[in-house]
Amino acid sequence: MKRTMKELADYLGCTLEGDGAAHVSAVASATSARAEDLIYVESPRHLDPAAASAAKCVVIAQGLTLPGKSLLRATNPKLTFARAAEWLVPPAPIAQGIHPTAVIAPSAQIAPGVGVGPYVVIEDDVQIDAGTQIGAFCYLGRGSRLGEGCRLYPRVTLYAGARLANRVILHSGAVIGSDGFGYVNQDGRHLKFPQVGEVEIQDDVEIGANATIDRGSLDRTEIGAGTKLDNLVHIAHNVRIGENTVIAAQTGVSGSSVIGKSVAIGGQVGIADHCEIEEAAVIGAQAGIPSGKIVRNGQTVWGTPARPLDKFKKQFAWFSRLPELAERVKRLENRIIARGE
Repeated sequence: MKRTMKELADYLGCTLEGDGAAHVSAVASATSARAEDLIYVESPRHLDPAAASAAKCVVIAQGLTLPGKSLLRATNPKLTFARAAEWLVPPAPIAQGIHPTAVIAPSAQIAPGVGVGPYVVIEDDVQIDAGTQIGAFCYLGRGSRLGEGCRLYPRVTLYAGARLANRVILHSGAVIGSDGFGYVNQDGRHLKFPQVGEVEIQDDVEIGANATIDRGSLDRTEIGAGTKLDNLVHIAHNVRIGENTVIAAQTGVSGSSVIGKSVAIGGQVGIADHCEIEEAAVIGAQAGIPSGKIVRNGQTVWGTPARPLDKFKKQFAWFSRLPELAERVKRLENRIIARGE
């Protein structure tokens, strides 16, 4: 989509400096940009690459200058750039119309404007609201519910009864509503505990490729509105995650843990069962949260077992000195032996 800088300024609510008639058709980094690409500069260290860039149009922070370019002044250039990208480069359609190879149960309710790609399977009593797009080879189990404007990339699986609200994005390979890992031991054998609960994904959630979200055991697994899960994240049964939380790749959350809103969790974090991560907490990459632990509101923790960041830094500093300390102890022992003590 091609726009002028004047149109962009009006849409974004930015102050325009330079040629309002300059055309913008895409977004890029400063190093890879072409003449009609939009780039952004949020700090002085980005000025030199931007000045050397072929791009003529720049979203730039207040107080910075960039001669020879058309500028959009923004308080938060990265956010403004993201909004511009959303307008200039809307996502390509996943599916349009109903493909003839799709297998759709007669009782499924599909609203006007829904796209269903090749070889999709839609079972009995599935409900799909307007504007949702279902990519090739997706499977929607019996009684699933999908709100408006959802986007399911190819090979997504919804088990029976899974519920998606509006504008949910599921990337390829995501599985929603699989059985939780719950067993009861009887004489050394593991007997399956019922996994008959629900799974509910609220508005504007995005779930990465090959992520898995189990249904509740007897209750419900919930993902709050605006939450974003990276690729290969696993959410176990009965977990509840609040609004606008972000979880990076390869993190696993064990059963019945509760994660508050606006929490940030790094990659490869392990959260054991029945933990509570309170609002706005930060969990550093590869941290381990033991069973039943509470991470308090706004706290930042790191390490395994996870501990407050300041404590982790002190302990890690001592840990890195262990070879030196061991050598000092060895020298002291040798002196004692030499004196015959």
